[in-house]
Amino acid sequence: MEAPGTFSHSLMIGSIAEAAAEAVNRNGLLCRVGAYYHDIGKLNKPGYFVENEMGSASRHKELSPAMSQLVIVGHVKDGIEMAKEYALPNVLRQFIETHHGTTLIEHFYNQAKKQKAKNAKAKAPDEPAESEFRYPGPKPRTKEAAIVMLADTVEGAVRSLSEITPVKIETVVHNMAMKRLQDGQFDECELSLRELSQIETSISKTLAAHYHSRIAYPQPPDIPAIEQSRSDKSGRKKS
Repeated sequence: MEAPGTFSHSLMIGSIAEAAAEAVNRNGLLCRVGAYYHDIGKLNKPGYFVENEMGSASRHKELSPAMSQLVIVGHVKDGIEMAKEYALPNVLRQFIETHHGTTLIEHFYNQAKKQKAKNAKAKAPDEPAESEFRYPGPKPRTKEAAIVMLADTVEGAVRSLSEITPVKIETVVHNMAMKRLQDGQFDECELSLRELSQIETSISKTLAAHYHSRIAYPQPPDIPAIEQSRSDKSGRKKS
């Protein structure tokens, strides 16, 4: 398999997005199928995406932030070209085109700022233009596309947590939803605040269920005492 991490990620996004869409009476099946295809452009350079590194060193260490940005942004263009080549219907192409909207690639933008400040001799070096480190868009134009965008953003953020708890999942989901909202990413799809809240709740529940085995729930302090009491009673019955 060329991109096992991307494959697993897309399956997960499909489950998250389908449930969230159904929570607001949208087309859940469309979201699931759209999520399966949203990252197909990564097949051209799978090793440059973190989910496919599989413990190996990041290839971006050898690239400048600007070059890394071109590689990362390029997966959207590559995906659109693949969709045309294989005649995917427009209703599915929208998920490829819009799943990053016009969002900022923060990691490489911040790297570029640090690099420029380090190399600049002037006291106040010009910062790189933020627009150069944003995806070209378009923004989601349907609620289904917005749901896949949010699910895509949140899944990676939760997966990177060192400790996963229901509260942390809810916090990440809400923070990422507000970040996308304030960045104007939902401006063209008529997503209401009420719907966004319902989508957040659904995504949080799906992720909590998925990571259930990894969530360390605090054990009540009286559990050992209860178990000891049961053991004592059992011992008395045997005697």
